[in-house]
Amino acid sequence: MTVDNNMNNLNGQKQEGKQNVDLERGGKSEESSIPWGKILIMLVALAVLVASCAVAWVFQDWQTSLIVLAILVVVYLLVFYWRWLYVAARTARRDFTALFHYIKILSLSRRLTKSNSAIPDVFHDVVLKHPNKNCFLIDDEVWTFRQVEEFSLRTSAVLKANGVKRGDVVGVMMSNSPELPAIWLGLTRLGAVAPLINTNQTGNTLLHSINIAKCDVVIYGAEYEEAFQEVKNDLNPSIKLFKYTHRPLNTSGTAVQVADSANDFTSMLETTPPLPWFKSEGDGFNGKLLYIYTSGTTGLPKAAVISSSRMVFMASGVHYLGGLNSKDVIYCPMPLYHSAGGCITMGQALIFGCTIVLRKKFSASAYFKDCMKYNATAAHYIGEMCRYILATPPSATDRQHKVRVVYGNGMRQAIWPEFVRRFNIKKVAEFYGATEGNANIVNVDNKMGAIGFVSRIIPAVYPIAILKVDQETGEPIRNSKGLCQLAKPGEPGVFIGKINPKLASRAYLGYVDKEASEKKIVRDVFSFGDSAFISGDILVADELGYLYFRDRTGDTFRWRGENVSTTEVEAAISRVAEQRDAVVYGVEIPNTEGRAGMCGIVDIDDTLDLDKLLKDVSRDLPKYARPIFIRKMTSVDMTGTFKMRKVDLQKEGYDPNKVSDKLYYLDPKLDKYLPLGLEEYEKIISGQIRL
Repeated sequence: MTVDNNMNNLNGQKQEGKQNVDLERGGKSEESSIPWGKILIMLVALAVLVASCAVAWVFQDWQTSLIVLAILVVVYLLVFYWRWLYVAARTARRDFTALFHYIKILSLSRRLTKSNSAIPDVFHDVVLKHPNKNCFLIDDEVWTFRQVEEFSLRTSAVLKANGVKRGDVVGVMMSNSPELPAIWLGLTRLGAVAPLINTNQTGNTLLHSINIAKCDVVIYGAEYEEAFQEVKNDLNPSIKLFKYTHRPLNTSGTAVQVADSANDFTSMLETTPPLPWFKSEGDGFNGKLLYIYTSGTTGLPKAAVISSSRMVFMASGVHYLGGLNSKDVIYCPMPLYHSAGGCITMGQALIFGCTIVLRKKFSASAYFKDCMKYNATAAHYIGEMCRYILATPPSATDRQHKVRVVYGNGMRQAIWPEFVRRFNIKKVAEFYGATEGNANIVNVDNKMGAIGFVSRIIPAVYPIAILKVDQETGEPIRNSKGLCQLAKPGEPGVFIGKINPKLASRAYLGYVDKEASEKKIVRDVFSFGDSAFISGDILVADELGYLYFRDRTGDTFRWRGENVSTTEVEAAISRVAEQRDAVVYGVEIPNTEGRAGMCGIVDIDDTLDLDKLLKDVSRDLPKYARPIFIRKMTSVDMTGTFKMRKVDLQKEGYDPNKVSDKLYYLDPKLDKYLPLGLEEYEKIISGQIRL
C-alpha cells in the first residue's frame, strides 16, 4: 500500500459523505438503492435457462434437458460470478487451511473449557509429558520444565504463608528471566491475578500502574529498588512489597544466600519447601489470569485483562497458523511484561512445550548470533526490531542459523523483502491483534506485507471484519438503517472482533477500568443488538482479502484536502534516511486548514543531508505527504515494544521557544528545507511565510 492510494480513498470518502448527506435529507444513497437493472438481467437469464431446459425436454428427453441445464448453469455462473470464482480459486487453499487450524484452536479451547483448566493446570500437563526437557534458556542458565514448576510451587507456598488468596492482586515487576513466568504461575495457582508491570516505569506512572490494578502485593526485581523507594511513601501502606534478587541456582533448583531484609522474597523461597501440586484455585479457564498494560504511547497505561482462555487463544493462533511445533526452540528478546512476549511466546512453552531462549534486552547485532548459539528454529520480533537488525553491517553469520520462521507484528512492508532475503527466512508469520481485544489474525501463507486476511469465500466463519470508518473521528459509517457497513476491497476500514460472550474465544474482557472498556465496543454492527470490539486501527483489504496495516485512528491527518498516513510517511523517510528512527505527526498552523506534516528524525552526528532527503522522499511520496517541518533529534522516546511516543513532540510542535533541537521548514518557493528560528517562526504564525 502506498500513500498515493489515499487520493483514491479520499474520493471514496467524499462520495460516502455525499451519500450520508442525501440520507439525512431523506434521499436514497447509491449504496442503499436497489440495482433493478442487474436484477432484471439475472431474471431474464434465469428465464432463458428454464425455457431452454423445457424445450430440450419437450423435443428431446429429460437426459438432454439435464445436460442443457448443467451447461447453462456453468455459463450463468461464469457470466455473473466469474470474479467470485476467480477469487475463490486463488484463496481456497489459504482459507480452508486456516479454517482447519482454526478448528484445532477451537477444539483445544473446548477441551480446556470442559476441564476448566487455568494456565498453571495446562502447564502441569506439559511438565508430566517431559519434565526434564529444557523449558527456558538464558545466558548460561538452563531451566527444565520440572524446575520451573517447582519454583512456581515454592512461590505458591511463600505467598500463601503471607496471606495471598483467591481474588488478590499481586503485581510483578521483573526483567526477563525464567523466574518471572514461574512466579506468576505460582501466584495465579492460588487464584490471585498478576499484573505484569512495565520495567521502564518510575514515579507517577509506576504509582498509576500499581493503583489502577488495585495491587495487594508487589514483587519486584532488586534492580528496581530505587524506583520503589521513590514511590514507597505514596503507596497505600497496606500494600506488601517483596524484593526478588536473582542468584544462581544450584543443582537442586534452589538458591543459597542469607536473607538481607524482611521483604527479601528470594530468602523466603530458599527457606520454604514447595507445596505439593494442586489444581488452581481461581476461576478456571475463563477466570482472570494476568493484567497486561498498554504501551502508554498516548497517556498513562491501561491494564488489559488476560484470562487463561485469552492466552490460549492468542498463543495457539500463532502456534497453529504460524507453523510452529512443540520441538521448536524459540528465540525471544521481547519484554515479558507485554502480551507479545509474555502471552504469545510464553504460551508456546506453557501450553505447547516449546523451549524458549530468553534475552534480558534486545540487541540488533546479537539477534541472529544468539539464534546460532542456542540452535533456535523460530524467533520472535516486534515493531522496529527488524529495521534495527537490517541496519547492522552484513556478516557471514547472517545465514548461519537454523531459524525457519519468524513471527511477530509490525514488520514494515518496505523492509520485508530485504529482511527475508538477507537472513534467508523461509516464513514470516506476521500477526495482528490488540492486547485488550478479542480477535487475532495471522499471515498464514507468507504473503509479503500482509498481516492476515478476511475470507472472501466464507467470511461469516471468521470472527473478524473490516468496517467503513471516518478516519478522523474513528466512528463507523452507518447505512440508512443505522447499521455498520463492510469496507470494500482497497477501501480503508477499522478492524473489529465480533463479540460472543458464550464462546471463550470470542468474549471481550477489556480493561480493569470498565469505562475505558466500554469505549472500545461498537454496538448494532450487522444486526441490532450485536456488538464488536473496535480496535482503532485502520486496515486495508485487497480483492483477495489480504489485510495490510494502514494507520491508527487519529494518526492519519488531513493536509491540502488529502489524508496523510503517518505510518507510511515514517516508513518512506526511514528507508531513504539509512533506517534512522523517524516519527511523523500533524501540527497546526494558524488560519490554515488541516494539519501540516512534521517529522522528527534521529540524527545524532548531524550528518543528515536534507536536500538529498527531500529529493529521495519526493520519489516515494506525493507532494501533500512530504513533511513541512523537520526536527533533528539525538534520540526518540520509545516504549518497551519499540513504538515511538509522539504526544509530547506534537505538543512542542515547531516552536523554537519549546524545542532545543534544530528545526527546519519546507520553503514552497525554493522547494528546499531552510532553518527555522524565532524570526521564521513568527512569520509562519503571522502568515507572512505561507506554507
